Amino acid sequence: MKFLITGGGTGGHISPALAIAKKIKYEQPKSEILYIGTPDSMESELVPREGFKFKSIRVKGFERKLSLDTAKSVKELFLGLNDARKIIKNFSPDIVIGTGGYVCGPVVFIASLKKIPTIIHEQNALPGVTNRILSKFVDRIAASFEESNKYFKDTNKVEITGNPVKTDFFYVDKDKAYKELKVDKNKDFVISLGGSGGQKSLNDSLVGVIEKNITNTNLQLLHITGKRHFDTFIKQLKDRGIDKLPDNIRVLPYFYDMPKGLSIADLIITSAGAITLAEVTAVGIPSIIIPKGYTAGNHQEFNAKAIEKYGAGIMILDKEVTEEKLNDEVLDLLNDKERLKKMSINSKELGNRDSADRIYKMILKLL
Repeated sequence: MKFLITGGGTGGHISPALAIAKKIKYEQPKSEILYIGTPDSMESELVPREGFKFKSIRVKGFERKLSLDTAKSVKELFLGLNDARKIIKNFSPDIVIGTGGYVCGPVVFIASLKKIPTIIHEQNALPGVTNRILSKFVDRIAASFEESNKYFKDTNKVEITGNPVKTDFFYVDKDKAYKELKVDKNKDFVISLGGSGGQKSLNDSLVGVIEKNITNTNLQLLHITGKRHFDTFIKQLKDRGIDKLPDNIRVLPYFYDMPKGLSIADLIITSAGAITLAEVTAVGIPSIIIPKGYTAGNHQEFNAKAIEKYGAGIMILDKEVTEEKLNDEVLDLLNDKERLKKMSINSKELGNRDSADRIYKMILKLL
């Protein structure tokens, strides 16, 4: 069997695509899987690292308002449609699976015109523009939230599956993870990140948290800035007189071992992307959540509220986060082990470990 998977732009689209790809490969080791993304993108780097074949097409996202770039986007769209047509013709897939992002549009659309079975997966309660358009053409829709139903005209196509999490998160050797990540299991370990691309408000606050804990040897902190924010973050530290970090505090632009990191973390500070929260709850980690206030429909705040309501995390709004407030929340939680333990249990109860299985069953039914 031949499976074509597409989706990209952010980790929120790439992670579920890779989770689905790994599930297919596990169930059907002899299957052929091809991933289509855009050149010089996050997926062009991540997908080959996971061992899957990758091809790119030319396509560009549309601005919210009409501008000179709109004409360029239209031109790129037609180029992308032509690229997609060629790849689909040469690969001849049995099914095409899209997980969102503008790269997904031309590929899934061409496949539907060619009567190839098609499925899209939507991660958020508020579907993205590409998936809302594609929903009219595809055979099936895998959604993560019941709330998504009202945005899809044909609800008979929709099945609630949740967000798939890569099985890497479920089978981590913790003792090995402590050694490989050089983390002392007898001291608190905190991971912080603002999604795959980073988050300015979280980064700005973390500069202060690091400054306040620069001599706190009981706290181990791994902060992931996002590649485009890394240089600015390092400059902010230097502006505060921090030229060299102690061994227990690390700052990286990106982190490839998140399954290992989450498996041994005592607390995570994060934005409220659907996939990140799916991974956090699948593992069962207490969280401080700072939802990005500029996302479409403010969907991250709704994600964060669900976690906080269940007692699995604490929400601090993007516009309200400060270094003092964040530092106080971190230290208060780490000093209250009973509360951390309860939050961890609540987090794990929220987690969904069989989403990839549900999506795979949808694929088999359609095939």
